Amino acid sequence: MIDTFRDRADAGRRLADRLGSYAADRPVVLALPRGGVVTAFEIARTLHAPLDVLVVRKLGAPMQPEFGVGAIAPGGVRIVDRGSMRLAGMSERDLEDVVRSETAELERRERRYRQGRGPLDVRGRTVILVDDGIATGVTARAAIAALRGAGAGRIVLAVGVCAPDTARRLRPEVDDLVCVLLPDDLTAVGLYFDDFRPVEDDEVTDLLARSGSAVPA
Repeated sequence: MIDTFRDRADAGRRLADRLGSYAADRPVVLALPRGGVVTAFEIARTLHAPLDVLVVRKLGAPMQPEFGVGAIAPGGVRIVDRGSMRLAGMSERDLEDVVRSETAELERRERRYRQGRGPLDVRGRTVILVDDGIATGVTARAAIAALRGAGAGRIVLAVGVCAPDTARRLRPEVDDLVCVLLPDDLTAVGLYFDDFRPVEDDEVTDLLARSGSAVPA
């Protein structure tokens, strides 16, 4: 029988137990939406830290949107796996079309989630970057690059469940990686949650408002 979380909030509480030492750093908690916001809310509440989103968009192949060939993040960050592009039969023009579409969606989500607020200032701060689960890690890599570009002091990647190979690749890119579950064969993140229902935009905006993220850190 595999170890699972009850839901994304349970993952957040279990991560918070492992992140307590960072409370003294007065960290900023940034979530990868949508699912990561539910997990991050519990961490931010426990550490009495401000919560915000870091919207990152996967770049999917035109005929196979779930097949990621890269990701984009704020600050003009773009990560592209050329090998995956070749496998998907994507041209440079195809890539630019996907980037244009996903950039528009990234901007839409930022407007929706922040409700007119600007992003939290991470310069020199300890940032806890949160997701409910990570399989390939391409969106996490884009988020990490965006945080480095924004001047974050320390980056702690906190995730409920992660593929071991992905964790090994990501660990050198952050100052700390905290993960509750590292299953040998992660075929789908949702298998490790008893309740993995979709998270809607309204829930994201509600959790951000409840967290007090409108108050500057």
